Amino acid sequence: MANTATIEINGQKNEFPLYTGTENEVAIDISKLRGTTGGVTTIDPGYKNTGSCVSGITFLDGEKGILRYRGYSIEELAEKADFLEVAYLLIFGDLPTTAELDKFHADIKKHAVVDDDVKKILDAFPKSAHPMGVLSSLTSALTAFNPSSVNVESEEEMYNAIVRILGKFPILVAWTMRKKLGLPLYYGDSSLGYVENILKMMFKQPNEDKYTQNPILVNALDKLLILHADHEQNCSTSTVRIVGSSHAGLFASLSAGISALWGPLHGGANQAVLEMLEAIKEDGGDTKKYMGKAKDKADPFRLMGFGHRVYKNFDPRAKIIKVAADEVLGDLGVQDPILDIAKGLEKEALEDQYFVDRKLYPNVDFYSGIIYRAMGIPVDMFTVMFALGRLPGWIAQWREMRLRKEPIGRPRQVYIGENERAFKAIADR
Repeated sequence: MANTATIEINGQKNEFPLYTGTENEVAIDISKLRGTTGGVTTIDPGYKNTGSCVSGITFLDGEKGILRYRGYSIEELAEKADFLEVAYLLIFGDLPTTAELDKFHADIKKHAVVDDDVKKILDAFPKSAHPMGVLSSLTSALTAFNPSSVNVESEEEMYNAIVRILGKFPILVAWTMRKKLGLPLYYGDSSLGYVENILKMMFKQPNEDKYTQNPILVNALDKLLILHADHEQNCSTSTVRIVGSSHAGLFASLSAGISALWGPLHGGANQAVLEMLEAIKEDGGDTKKYMGKAKDKADPFRLMGFGHRVYKNFDPRAKIIKVAADEVLGDLGVQDPILDIAKGLEKEALEDQYFVDRKLYPNVDFYSGIIYRAMGIPVDMFTVMFALGRLPGWIAQWREMRLRKEPIGRPRQVYIGENERAFKAIADR
């Protein structure tokens, strides 16, 4: 293959280098396009064909249904690793040794406390506030209580910032939910594992002397967090990188990522799944009727939680989490018409030739919503749980961007407004 690409503009040919990744992804390096062509730029709304960076963190092949973190398949990591191991892998590049993992967890625990003034900020929010808005605000507020900027040239300072947010973020997540439910705030238990402590902080009841861990729920949440830990250059990850490119701090960059994740086209998809199921229930719960509506192009109804904008074959994460969803529902024995509707839709979609031919299989958002519903997590907390899983990926991407000394993000545009106009006094308009 030639290692250059030729772009011809008005008869003038210009050559640009080709960049090939380790998985043979080929990109045209147009970083000098404007200077070479006298100001010509490219238009790519949504950046669907634009690589904003080179990265060694996550490889995703949507056509083949492949997802790997640092070279390890998502299937193997979900089966053999726990979330904290995967977080370490994403952030630092390699799986930790026992000593490294123990130190990592111990250092995170040292920072598993939040300044009491953060509670005052939380108290100021009404119970009706959306948890994602609360989480984004509290994450940004952490900057006020940790005002010193991180010297990215210092490995120690970078490490301390990372363990600090990994220690505090689960507390913010748990407090956000407990505030919504009117429960007293709880710090958790330093004797527990990372995921076990998250569950205890979220679910320990005021009149409960001892919180009993359910290993099936621990396993399901562990897998969900792993599956959501990173997903290449998606909307929120790109937001974290572009905010960080201005040399904004880690907490501020993460807060921006949380806001980007909030949208229903991104992290809010699993919430949209449950809202769809609620609507189907209110209309009588006829799944066949709604499968028919989904196939009718003239019908505005859209089946949420099926198919994926990146995966054109199947979502490898969905295969993994379907098993955990079945285990959770079987163990908890939840009697819930919403979950019955979800199982009905799943069964029909996997058997209906229309959906099979178009590879519209249930995706990870479909199953994660079912699990969170069964666990008793409020629907508007679903995206908060997504953020909890995505945290190490965002940290890894921010760290990589700063260590690579990437330039500040500054996209171009093509102006389509008015040409130069003369100003008229108000009396003459």
